[in-house]
Amino acid sequence: MSETAFDIVIAGGGMVGAALACALGERNFSVAVIERQAPVQDWPEGSHDIRVSAISRASQNIFSNLDAWPEMRRLGVTPYEQMVVWESGGAEIRFHAADIGEPDLGHIIENRVIQLALWRRMEQLEKVRIFCPASISAFQADETQPEVTLNDGRKLGARLVVAADGARSALREMAGISTGGWGYDQTAVVCTARAELGNQASCWQRFMPTGPLALLPMEKDLFSIVWSTSPAQARELLAMEADEFDAALTHASEQRLGRLSLMGERGAFPLRLQHAKAYIRPGLALVGDAAHVIHPLAGQGVNLGLLDMAELVDVLLRARDRNQPLGALPVLRRYERARKGENIAMQGAMDLFKRMFSNDLLPLKMVRNLGMSTANRLTPVRNLLIRNALGTFGDHPSLTHPGS
Repeated sequence: MSETAFDIVIAGGGMVGAALACALGERNFSVAVIERQAPVQDWPEGSHDIRVSAISRASQNIFSNLDAWPEMRRLGVTPYEQMVVWESGGAEIRFHAADIGEPDLGHIIENRVIQLALWRRMEQLEKVRIFCPASISAFQADETQPEVTLNDGRKLGARLVVAADGARSALREMAGISTGGWGYDQTAVVCTARAELGNQASCWQRFMPTGPLALLPMEKDLFSIVWSTSPAQARELLAMEADEFDAALTHASEQRLGRLSLMGERGAFPLRLQHAKAYIRPGLALVGDAAHVIHPLAGQGVNLGLLDMAELVDVLLRARDRNQPLGALPVLRRYERARKGENIAMQGAMDLFKRMFSNDLLPLKMVRNLGMSTANRLTPVRNLLIRNALGTFGDHPSLTHPGS
């Protein structure tokens, strides 16, 4: 017998799980959030999180609608007005917010900022209860009364359990949901760097045979660096002295922003594509990285996860209005149908981009240059790409709409 019952139990209080808890708590669902570790509440002045996210307009609207955006702005966000994508010795394409009458193309935000702002918003909501530090040791699937057992033996009942516990989701494994995918034989080296010529309110991305180099603006002259390359070169980059790394990074960026200088630590993580074979089980739904992992070259990972959770909120609101069990498969299939195809399509597109650009074959290079040059010249095509990147093109969940 469960000791406590909630409408929704969420495994994971990261960015997607916390956003989901805020959205449901604000809409009068009783919510339990199970999280192993609370976010850091403050950090040394001048320090930077090497993990950042490129937040689309759709995701910004979600944060605004959850009343978390003001706190994020207070903690620090960086808007960018332009995106420059190029290939050495080849074509270049530029996207500018002014082309479509927008103030910016999105924001670069440190993950610790997003996490802390959402966590503080969760703590303000009476309908949200946080269990931390805690983890789930067992899960019992059921369409009407799923149940989780915490590591201290407490049992929590729910009408629905949501796995938002990341790419290595323990809850997904407990539910017997397998994953497919493959490694890219690439490693992303991440760090913060200072640019001699400032960041120019722009994102920069250069495609190289070993993988893309992304420079994401932070503050007036800083960039978050995501350098995707071979595992061997990644090990070399991590082992370099700071001056040597600065020279290698500056050379890879073709000195577009002058000399680049390392600020603080470097990190690395292997890149892979991963997708859950199913997003749902009776009484269970997967969101975010628990459902899908994507190559970071377009910075869409967290945005896709936020769209997952926003779609799930819409589905649950409709089910409640119709007095339907929140964990029933017919209800949850509406969520799976809405998100699974779109996520697979985005994964496929990023996988194709990665494979097309991560080589030096002359025929493919000619195709790439032609495609980029054509897109750059044709204003309607370029503007459509901008709208798609903003997340304002097409039909999206209600939380992505301004003022929802």
